Amino acid sequence: MRIGPHELPNRLFVAPMAGVTDRPFRTLCKKLGAGYAVSEMVTSQPHLWASLKTSRRANHDGEPAPIAVQIAGVDPVQMAEAARYNVQRGAQIIDINMGCPAKKVCNVWAGSALMQNEALALRIVDAVVQACAPLNVPVTLKMRTGWCATHKNAPALAVAAEQLGVQMLTVHGRTREQGYGGEAEHDTVAAIKRAVRIPVVANGDIDSPERAAAVLAATGADAIMIGRAAQGRPWIFGDIAHYLAHGTHRPAPRVAEVQAWLTEHLDDHYRLYGELTGTRTARKHIGWLLKQLPGGEDLRAAMNQLQTSAEQLRWLDDTFQRLALDFERLPANDAALLQQA
Repeated sequence: MRIGPHELPNRLFVAPMAGVTDRPFRTLCKKLGAGYAVSEMVTSQPHLWASLKTSRRANHDGEPAPIAVQIAGVDPVQMAEAARYNVQRGAQIIDINMGCPAKKVCNVWAGSALMQNEALALRIVDAVVQACAPLNVPVTLKMRTGWCATHKNAPALAVAAEQLGVQMLTVHGRTREQGYGGEAEHDTVAAIKRAVRIPVVANGDIDSPERAAAVLAATGADAIMIGRAAQGRPWIFGDIAHYLAHGTHRPAPRVAEVQAWLTEHLDDHYRLYGELTGTRTARKHIGWLLKQLPGGEDLRAAMNQLQTSAEQLRWLDDTFQRLALDFERLPANDAALLQQA
């Protein structure tokens, strides 16, 4: 599969998630089987570009190519300038955010709120494509099925975006009204795939190899994008790749492997954020993994009391060493294993 000049190793993508898909997490997911990852959304407001938060999001040091950056905003001129700004800082693909359901984004008519104003949405698409074309940087678009159940306009927007030069479409199978509730539907993705010639990516509730295979078969999508299911389980991409290739599940990762992956991720995380912020923000990544283990909630509560990165790493080493005495491979957090533990 290709996005413009970029050939991707597979069709398993990491979804952009604010506060989650920073450079260390994207790098880890790519190492463990993802073929492509999109950054957290970067604001199009120039006065915020110098902020520490935005500068971290624009940090791509050592990140495997292609580097994709998602931008968000409501002004076509600012969005075009944001695209150029991020390309200057290493972005090789620009993704337009028309899918975020967060109130603080939608309240300023950005993210999925743009789907209520098709004319403005398409002016933004046109401006970003025109800014990126001379730089040979492809533009992609991520959106929802629509604003609400009675206004699912994603197919119409998809056709118009393709005509304006967008080179890939990602569709989360929920309306903005749903947020992350209910169930994702992928009939809209299938309809879009039939209506356009550019690659289409399905996103939403893809949390297992079986679900990945089912969504690909039902939609004809060129790729799938995974978000929340990768939190604490970044090896899900490799699991899905194995299942799609062989029709069987591969064994759970070894405890020692998971510890090595987590330690490498945390080292990168601490370097990006520094000691104080790095220790605090690492807790969610560690916690997502711990909750899968026997006694996971107690483990997470204990870990959240630690105040330094050194304490976190020492505690994790002790925890994984104890886990390895009982299990060669990562166990699941179910009743039977809780009793065994």
